[in-house]
Amino acid sequence: MDNIAGQKSSFVWASNIATLTLVLLWIIPTLGLFVSSFRDRDQISASGWWKAPFAVELTARGRTGADTAPEGDHFSVSGNIFDDREARAAFTGDPGAVSAFGIKGAEPRAFQVGTTADLGGGETLTVNPDGSYVWVTPEDPGNRGKRIYFAAKSPPKLTLANYRTVLTSDNMSRAFMNTLTVAVPATIIPILVAAFAAYSLAWMEFKIRGLLIAGIVGLLVVPIQLALVPVLNLHNAVGIGQSFPGIWLAHTGFGMPLAVYLLRNYMAGLPRDIIECARVDGATDFQIFVKIILPLSLPALASFAIFQFLWTWNDLLVAKVFLPSADEYKVMTVKIADDLLGSRGGDWGILAAAAFVSIAVPLAVFFSLQRFLVRGLLAGSVK
Repeated sequence: MDNIAGQKSSFVWASNIATLTLVLLWIIPTLGLFVSSFRDRDQISASGWWKAPFAVELTARGRTGADTAPEGDHFSVSGNIFDDREARAAFTGDPGAVSAFGIKGAEPRAFQVGTTADLGGGETLTVNPDGSYVWVTPEDPGNRGKRIYFAAKSPPKLTLANYRTVLTSDNMSRAFMNTLTVAVPATIIPILVAAFAAYSLAWMEFKIRGLLIAGIVGLLVVPIQLALVPVLNLHNAVGIGQSFPGIWLAHTGFGMPLAVYLLRNYMAGLPRDIIECARVDGATDFQIFVKIILPLSLPALASFAIFQFLWTWNDLLVAKVFLPSADEYKVMTVKIADDLLGSRGGDWGILAAAAFVSIAVPLAVFFSLQRFLVRGLLAGSVK
C-alpha cells in the first residue's frame, strides 16, 4: 500500500531537506562574500560578515600631543587621543568608548581603561573611556608625543569604495574585454567541432567507433596540467605561441572530451525513426545533421555552452600559460590575481568586490540558459 498512486513517498521529506541543505550551502557563503564586498578591511578582519550591522571593536594607534606642562620634577601631557589624525582615521563616524589601551602594538589591550598604568622609571599613562589621557614623564619629551595603542568601538561601515577601486583599476575594462575575447570563441569553437564528432559517433557506422568513444571517456579523467607544457611547446613550434588563437585552441582541446561525450549521449537518445525516415527521403548525413539533429539537440548544446563559458571565463591557469604577461593581454582573473591579490593580499573587501564583478556575466549567462541546462542534463533519463 506504500506505492499507491497519489500518495507521497516517505523519502519526499528527506529529499526536500537535502535540497534545502545544498541550497543553503551555496547561498550562505555567497551571501557572506556579497556582504564583505561592502565592508571596510579593518571591520572584516575584526568580525564575521554576519555582524556587519553592528559596531565592531577595532584596535588603533595614535600619538599624544607635544605641549608639556611642568609639574614639580615631572612633565605632564594631556589631551584626547581622538584628536590625533591617525587615530581618528581608523574609525568611521563617531568612535565609541575606549575599552583598553597599551604602549605596544602587540599588546593594545594591556591596561584597563580608566586606570593609571605604570610604565616604569616614574612614567605613567592614564587613558579614560572618552579618549582623554594624561601622560606623566620625568624627562622633557620635547616635540615627540607618546605612542598609544588602544581598542574602541567603530560604527558599522558599508561602502561602495571597494567596487569603485575594482572598476577604476588600471586597465580593468581592457581585462574585461580580453575575457570576452577569450571566453566567447573558446565556447563556440568546441561546440562546432564536437557537434560534428558527436553525430558521427552516434549515427554513423565505422570500424573504430567504439575505440574512439572509449578514448574520449578516458580523456575525461586526464588532468589538463599534464598537457599544458606539451601543448605550449606545440603552439610555439607552429608559431601561435602565447596568443589569443593559442588559448582558443587550448580551451578547445581541453573542453573537447566533455563536449563530445555529452553531445554524443544526447544525440544517441534521439528517436531513430526520424533519422531513418530522413534517409529514406534521400537526405544526406549533412542535411540530417543540420536540419534535424542540431535543432533537436539545442538543450544539450546549451548545457555544454554554459559549462564551457563558465570554465573559460573563470579560468586562471590556462590564461597564465597561454597568454603573454603584458598588461594589455590580461584577463580579469589574471588581473585580479596579479594586481589586486598581489598588492592587496589582506584587503578582503576589494577581493570580494572583484569576485562579484567577475561573476556578474557568468551568472547572467547561467540564469538565462538554465532551462536548457536542466533539459540537457535530464535528457534520456525518462523514456
